[in-house]
Amino acid sequence: MSTTRAGSRTIAQKIIARAAGRDHVSPDEVLWVDVDLAMMHDSSGPRRIWPAMNELGVGVWDADRIVLVCDHYVPANTVAAAEILQTTRDFASTFGIEKFHEAQGIAHTLMVEKGYARPGMLYVGSDSHTCTAGVMGCLALGVGSTDILGVVTTGRTWLRVPHTIKVEVDGRLRPGVTAKDLILTIIGDQGMDGALYQVLEFTGPGIEAMSIQERSVLTNMCAEIGAKTGVVPCDAVTVEHLALLGVDATEGPFSDPDAEYSQIWRYDASAVEPVVGRPNRHDDVVAIAGLGEPTVGRAYIGSCTGAKYEDLAMAARVLHGRRVADGVLLQVAPASRAALQQAMADGTAQTLMEAGAHILSTGCGACPGIGAGILAAGEVAISTTNRNFRGRMGSPESSLYLASPYAVAAAAVAGRIVDPRGYLDEPALVSAGGGGDR
Repeated sequence: MSTTRAGSRTIAQKIIARAAGRDHVSPDEVLWVDVDLAMMHDSSGPRRIWPAMNELGVGVWDADRIVLVCDHYVPANTVAAAEILQTTRDFASTFGIEKFHEAQGIAHTLMVEKGYARPGMLYVGSDSHTCTAGVMGCLALGVGSTDILGVVTTGRTWLRVPHTIKVEVDGRLRPGVTAKDLILTIIGDQGMDGALYQVLEFTGPGIEAMSIQERSVLTNMCAEIGAKTGVVPCDAVTVEHLALLGVDATEGPFSDPDAEYSQIWRYDASAVEPVVGRPNRHDDVVAIAGLGEPTVGRAYIGSCTGAKYEDLAMAARVLHGRRVADGVLLQVAPASRAALQQAMADGTAQTLMEAGAHILSTGCGACPGIGAGILAAGEVAISTTNRNFRGRMGSPESSLYLASPYAVAAAAVAGRIVDPRGYLDEPALVSAGGGGDR
């Protein structure tokens, strides 16, 4: 057991200690904790836990502290999917869950966008990318259906106190380089189990310079490095984001200056290059400049990782005045209705459509391989999503590269994976390659 001194705590230890009713907790302790907020979605929620609740004769512990989202099966394209959505609606109605959202956005995007996740919270969700909300300075923990059953009915759960790795990021990302390039670079360096059951705490000038939406890419993909979760300390940027949503917040909590970390990883944001995760392993990360410009037939901008408003705007910057290449299908599945509405209001959506993009429904879409846009055998795609294991977005015989919105848009125009920085200058009215509509 750790010998960390009392009064010397990380953010994660502070939040867990409060939730456990303790002054101090140490890494590797196993504790019962009180949960501040819980989230379920249509795939992992009511259809899985409601039968057990009926068998046990129990209801929900606090409807006001449960968020329920239909995002995986919207819009329904099979009778089974329609029944899953109906079950989710019935659950919300039966138990009076007012924070219920259907086809309004991906759960992890909504938790940040609507200000549900707040600094200092212990938040538990029934999905591995629950860690996204750690961008708000909370401890956001993903669990399975059995554990969420306990949380939803009792408001409590158990956990082993994780160790924390500090990720210090100096410098600033250069034009055309994004948080997606940074987190892929980190995953490539550390491996997909490089932070197994640990918290990644992102700090430093490079983080301070990022928007909430860009920071959330870092916390979102903590799942892809084996971490329990990720956290960004609540600072002035976080406070301003919440203020715009009518939520009063103060900066913090912060780790104590002498808090103990299992490791410290240091990165210079200004040295990061545009990269891709090559097919079948998201930790097989290489610089686009040395990739050899492989051809692609599909470009996909979607998911909680890569289809927020700022992601759509990045893609539009590349696509402005250009057209998607013949033989390439560019699909855009916005992460939320709010993101799409903002893109429509300022012309971003029009730019995407004029370039030849196909706008799909808001939701998880093809990312988990169950929505519109899945891949056929033999297809080669580049995507802003977070995972690319074999069969993730469709056929196990397809190939999927992971990249930033800039890189996906540039590949759509070029028909091959190219360094997107060459597409950020003023373009010709129409690029070579023409068409784009399929």
